[in-house]
Amino acid sequence: MALYELKNEQIAITVDSHGAELKSLKKLADDQEYMWCGDAKFWGRTSPVLFPFVGGLKNKEYRFEGKTYSMTQHGFARDMDFELETQTESELWFTLESTEETLARYPFPFILNLGYRLEGSTVAVLWKVENPSEKQMYFSIGGHPAFNCPLTEGTKQSDYSVSFADTDEIVSTRISEEGLATGCMDIYHLADGHLSLTSNLFDHDALVIEDHQTDTVALCRKDGTPYLTVKMEAPLFGIWSPPGKNAPFVCIEPWYGRCDDEYFDGDLTEREWGNKLAPHQTFEASYTITV
Repeated sequence: MALYELKNEQIAITVDSHGAELKSLKKLADDQEYMWCGDAKFWGRTSPVLFPFVGGLKNKEYRFEGKTYSMTQHGFARDMDFELETQTESELWFTLESTEETLARYPFPFILNLGYRLEGSTVAVLWKVENPSEKQMYFSIGGHPAFNCPLTEGTKQSDYSVSFADTDEIVSTRISEEGLATGCMDIYHLADGHLSLTSNLFDHDALVIEDHQTDTVALCRKDGTPYLTVKMEAPLFGIWSPPGKNAPFVCIEPWYGRCDDEYFDGDLTEREWGNKLAPHQTFEASYTITV
């Protein structure tokens, strides 16, 4: 475990090699911190990578080629140490490779590269998944960054809102108490693109927003101006804060994959929103955080 820093004239970030996790994002002009601190009283993580699964699996297991494997929510990469691959003035790259231990839980060799690039007041979070084997690989990947909300003293979370570009409503897949997709849909009508952060918004866990409903999500102050914006090409994303805890953060989570449906009984090749990668090919994706 080691901490690595990058900064330019506008922002500074700190990344922990454990999980290659973004731990801090500050604007230098006022030393404002935007990342959640990871207080375990609410949630002990800051921005874990979700790999090789996003979300939970039914009965915490999956099947592949006639064998059943156990797997915890969001996979194992977030709990492993990455190696620093390269560091320049504007980029950090970390690498995680499969091991005998991971192959016992997930039978695919892989190379996961996770990068951070600074561009003005923006951090680009970069993913590369390589399949070094001779067989097709099945996986999901996602981000789970948690941002301070409320942002400043003297304000409360209900003073803030989430904005969604180019839409007047958001349709969310409801999640069960077991963390699985129910098939029920909740429709949120937006006021000028904004959804208020009410105390009961996350009573049914995360909002799971599928089918490219928007590519831009922002956290906004009481007057509606954004203070942090996430842009993504991901086909679905989550908005989350721990239900019932009054936790002072909100996650905006770009996903290439999600939890199982509660009635799912297929194998790994049939999981909805999963990805497949041919032998010796590379999957690349990214999202950006602008403050």
